[in-house]
Amino acid sequence: MRLPILDKLEKELFDSKKELEVDIPKALKIATDMGDLSENAEYKAAKERQMFLESRISQMQKRISDIMVLDFNRIPKDRCGLGSTLILKNLNSGEKKTFHLVFPEEVNPDEGKISLASPVGKSLIGKMEGDEVNMSIAGEDYEYEVLQLTTIHHQPEFKKD
Repeated sequence: MRLPILDKLEKELFDSKKELEVDIPKALKIATDMGDLSENAEYKAAKERQMFLESRISQMQKRISDIMVLDFNRIPKDRCGLGSTLILKNLNSGEKKTFHLVFPEEVNPDEGKISLASPVGKSLIGKMEGDEVNMSIAGEDYEYEVLQLTTIHHQPEFKKD
């Protein structure tokens, strides 16, 4: 299964490596050509960016590796887990809300994309259609019913390798 997050991380990794290997050496060359490095703000900024990129590249490589070794067979096919999309109905107001359980890099609460580690995500793990869910959002308690569950195994955006 090929996850969209891998494409995003690999592009960011490629762009960061290019900046580290092409842009930073150019910036350092320009800064050293200016003379005295002890009070050269451009040189200091380029060196700090270089250290940041080296650290970020290392983090991205580890994250890509961690994601690639995920065993998708361990993610349930019949209940909520990583990659699931749920449509919930507020039992008091009848309002419907959609949540997508995503990797931390993809979190966007305004789009309903939440992490498994978030309080809302934790309250949804293991739920099935028809289950009731109690959760607190922005300090308010809500009671929902799971109307529809689509697991990662049935998401159209996930490509099988």
